[in-house]
Amino acid sequence: MSRKIIVTQYMSLDGVIEDPVGMEGSGLGDWTGPFSRGPDGDAFKHEELMGCDAMIYGRKTYDGFAAVWPRVDDEAGYARRMNALPKYLASTTIEDPQWNNTSLLRGDLVEAVRALKETPGGDILIFGSGSVAHTLMPHGLIDEFRLMVYPTVLGRGKRLFPEGTATMLELAECRTFNDGIVLLRYTMRNS
Repeated sequence: MSRKIIVTQYMSLDGVIEDPVGMEGSGLGDWTGPFSRGPDGDAFKHEELMGCDAMIYGRKTYDGFAAVWPRVDDEAGYARRMNALPKYLASTTIEDPQWNNTSLLRGDLVEAVRALKETPGGDILIFGSGSVAHTLMPHGLIDEFRLMVYPTVLGRGKRLFPEGTATMLELAECRTFNDGIVLLRYTMRNS
């Protein structure tokens, strides 16, 4: 049995994954802005992290997380888990990742992830790395999408599903959190 690859992503209603809250130059707010997942949304993100066995990052997300998470400590154990998990980095420019438990995915990313799926273990999350998801989607390597959709429409920006993407998904879960944020969990539809 192979491991599941799960894309977990924040996005705006119109599918924009870069700055889905509209904090940069839109006048809609900042990360603390008008939105809060509330206790249920926070509990979901905690369950999601505690339920996975590894993470895959692209370079941009990895750089941001590696700069913050090693210095964070929290009562819920979120930071400890984030720092302890095996991390796989899709990058051709980093030679020696400094964040603990990080391995580089060398060579062809599709083949590296295909091999990783066949290793023993549980679910692997791709957290906020659109470029990695874009690379893996056409090869059928994504098993599930967990989309935390913010009630914003940005009209421009990088989208999770780029133009030309065609796939069938099956709704597995729909939950509403505070301030109109909605969790949509989709699995790949078997044809």
